[in-house]
Amino acid sequence: MRLHREGFITILIAAVALIAASVLTVFINTFLIIELLIIATFLVLFLLILWFFRVPARKPVMGNNKIIAPADGKIVVIEKTKETEYFNDERIQISIFMSPLNVHQNTYPVSGNVTYTKYHKGKYLVAWHPKSSTLNERTTVVLKPESGTEILVRQIAGAVARRICNYSKRGDRVKQNEEMGFIKFGSRVDVFLPLTARVICKVNDKSRSKVTTLAEL
Repeated sequence: MRLHREGFITILIAAVALIAASVLTVFINTFLIIELLIIATFLVLFLLILWFFRVPARKPVMGNNKIIAPADGKIVVIEKTKETEYFNDERIQISIFMSPLNVHQNTYPVSGNVTYTKYHKGKYLVAWHPKSSTLNERTTVVLKPESGTEILVRQIAGAVARRICNYSKRGDRVKQNEEMGFIKFGSRVDVFLPLTARVICKVNDKSRSKVTTLAEL
């Protein structure tokens, strides 16, 4: 397991805060139990931040016809809906809710060319809100695999998440399970598939990026 580069500054600040709190409690010269509670609080916060920015080592599942989960979390939506930003037609939407305790690195669900990418400013509704996909801060990426059937992946900020990192550029050639981006701190990822896709997952299933097969083209 390694730590994601997006967390280096946050981890440094948390480490400095932990050290400062430990030193200050010594000079305050208060009750020992209070000193221990203060240090324990900062230590727990520091460990939670390390946990949030973790990137576990995994053996990825591959397949030209497979749509692999781009995020860890819980599948909260599987439905037919009209995608209005790029396709402007009906698609199968699969949504993955990411809690603050999930791994927040996002990966490409298929190999192919990046044909579209766009960042949108927006609101910070709770990530499971039905309208978060179109109203919240978000980044949309469209991938075109060798089959020619484009799929759309959308990173969505939630009520807590305040920063979406996306490394995709139009024209890039990307590989399945490579890093696509990162979201801080609790969020959602939507995948829009053609109606011909065969969905394998179910609502309330737990997904793991690079491992869980969501559907097959």
